[in-house]
This record gives sequence, structure tokens and C-alpha cells, in this order.
Amino acid sequence: MLVAIDDSEHSYYALDWTLDHFFVDGASHLFRLALDHARASPASALGVAGVGNQFYRSLSLTSSFVAYVENVQVEVMEGDPRNVMPEAVDKHHAALLVLGSHGYGAVKRAVLGSVSDHCAHHANCSVMIVKRPMNKPAAK
Repeated sequence: MLVAIDDSEHSYYALDWTLDHFFVDGASHLFRLALDHARASPASALGVAGVGNQFYRSLSLTSSFVAYVENVQVEVMEGDPRNVMPEAVDKHHAALLVLGSHGYGAVKRAVLGSVSDHCAHHANCSVMIVKRPMNKPAAK
């Protein structure tokens, strides 16, 4: 199972949801977990003196989420997430790709494009899009 992570609360909610439903602490797990942090461009990952604080924050958050899951593969891939995620699915031989929904409306989706929509059509596995309910707080 591959979970796509970016710096949004939506992707962390999707990770949290996946862990709650598929990786219960103390239970045997049916899936091997891989996390791919998609970065739109190298410039977005670099701060003035190297890797930006946002990258370390996201790596730290990701580590705290998956502390009780064994053999988690965490990877940072650079490029357009629409292309990176289907490639990561193939690389990890994932049976399921989990993505968070940003909840864009039709107009924003048409202008900006939808990573989840693109992956649903191009990934060589099933794709689950996790949408945070309006009344739920952001992930831990």
C-alpha cells in the first residue's frame, strides 16, 4: 500500500485514516506500507541554506504517524506528483494508492488539475481518495 504525502493537512488526514483502518497498533498487517512524499520541484524543497524547515516538519510528522508500523518505506520523489505517484506505484508494486482530497471545486480542479483524478486514471493499481469530513479537525 502506497500513501502519497505532500505538505497539506489533507494528505496527513489520509495517512491517519489509512493507519486507523489498515494498520491497527498491535495487530498483524495485511499490507506493507510505503510513503512517498511528492515534491513539485527541487526549488520547493530548498531553503536559503539547504533543505527547508517544511521538509523536516513533514518528515517528523510522518515518522510520528507510523511509529508502530514495521518496515515502512519512506521516500521523497521530485517532479510533478501526477507523474511521480504512478511511477512510485510501479516501483513499490503497490496494490493500492491512497491520496488525500484537497476538496477543490470543479473550476479549481479544471484550472489547477487534480492529482487524485490523474492517478485514478493512470496508476496501475486501485486508488483510494480519502476526503476529510468538514467537521473533522486536521490530522494529529
